[in-house]
Amino acid sequence: MTRIAIILSAIAVLLLAACGGPRTVVAPGGSGGWVGGAVPQLGDNAPHAWVGGHPYDMPVHGIDISRWQGVIDWNRARTSGISFAFLKATEGADHSDPEFRRYWREAGNARIPRGAYHYYYFCRSGAEQAAWYIRNVPREPGSLPPVLDIEWTNSKTCPRRPGSAEILREASNFIAILERHYGQRPIIYTTVDFYRDSGIGRLNAEFWLRSVAGHPRKVYPGQRWTFWQYTGTGSVPGIRGNVDLNAFAGSVSDWRAWLNRRLVR
Repeated sequence: MTRIAIILSAIAVLLLAACGGPRTVVAPGGSGGWVGGAVPQLGDNAPHAWVGGHPYDMPVHGIDISRWQGVIDWNRARTSGISFAFLKATEGADHSDPEFRRYWREAGNARIPRGAYHYYYFCRSGAEQAAWYIRNVPREPGSLPPVLDIEWTNSKTCPRRPGSAEILREASNFIAILERHYGQRPIIYTTVDFYRDSGIGRLNAEFWLRSVAGHPRKVYPGQRWTFWQYTGTGSVPGIRGNVDLNAFAGSVSDWRAWLNRRLVR
């Protein structure tokens, strides 16, 4: 490449960055991976090549967090392209995230649509866990629907792995109780192995799917989804360290229509 061509190429890259264009990175092993795309200030601290499609050209992205994210600059996160946040609220029937109430207040003050998720344990009934969630999560107009995070746990105190019939029955009870209380049917978050083993996809719900190597259409063939958790090593201005990043399955106008339909009233 000539000296002039190199200079012109460098100028083009600088102009692309200044316009908020996508940044290209080199993934491990030399494969190309996109970081940024439609929301260029968001990134991934461990980028990689994707199977079946990547999330970076999707326009609506958000985070899910728990106490481990520490202090967050919510206004900076919002202006960097974070359109929603799911906050860990409860776990089982006797544990709550110590930062939940602070995050709930701060995200609301920053005008970021936020909702709360419950990490499900298999040693307590769905009804007990629903009651615990209701005790800790306010029924606040304008908040996102409740989320049931149901996956295989690695808990030493609750190592149970019940069969599909019990899982579907208890999860259905949990969902029904929360739907009556909050006026919105909960979203189900799940992982590849649990989805495969449990048959959770048979429940009538919107799904939030974890898939950090391939597009959900490849990893969960035939399953409709609303949210896609695509990395646990995301980077967001205003948040230190790694954070989970998620994409919404639709355009900006689709997102606005979804909010209009699904926010708690």
